Amino acid sequence: MTTLYSSVQLIQEHARRLYEAHGDKAEYEAAQKARLHEEKGEHEEAETWRKVRESISRMRGPHES
Repeated sequence: MTTLYSSVQLIQEHARRLYEAHGDKAEYEAAQKARLHEEKGEHEEAETWRKVRESISRMRGPHES
């Protein structure tokens, strides 16, 4: 049984690994995965990828202009 806490940990870990592998493109990659899953009707998977993208965004911090 997966708890909410362990789900959050898994999302954060996946986001960290994706960011380490893809750098600044990681957020875009996660958004693309979310969109593709949504188009397939895979709503839970899409939501997971949106959470991964949000986690990457928080890791990156505020955008500079």
